[in-house]
Amino acid sequence: MAGNTVYVQGSYVDVHDNEVVNLSIDKATVNGVDINDNLSDSLSDNLSGAKEGQRSEEQFHFVHPELDEDEAWRIHDAVKRAAAHQRVPEICAYLKELKQKGKVMLPSAPAVMYSELVRLGMPTGGGFSEKHFSNSYTK
Repeated sequence: MAGNTVYVQGSYVDVHDNEVVNLSIDKATVNGVDINDNLSDSLSDNLSGAKEGQRSEEQFHFVHPELDEDEAWRIHDAVKRAAAHQRVPEICAYLKELKQKGKVMLPSAPAVMYSELVRLGMPTGGGFSEKHFSNSYTK
């Protein structure tokens, strides 16, 4: 068991929604409705939309133009995840690593990169100021 994942088999009441949930190895129902069909349909719709390049967000601006679309979105997701969960020195080190691998083209102006990372979800509070970012980015 990892993280907040809980594996349950049998009936229980979802305390947040007051729904009776029945789980078994073969079948899952919520209030008597089989959710396996709905879940597999929505999952396949999401996967087909992602494969067709129909993402609602704008891609990371500094992905190398020679990368294919799938690899570019993987880089986008990785940078977005790093921006949201890492500290500034780790973000800058990761960006430099991606640059060395030829995955991204970094701007020379730290302010441009800072605004892009903020757009992707990097906090702007203590330890994430533009000045602090500039000091780490130029090293």
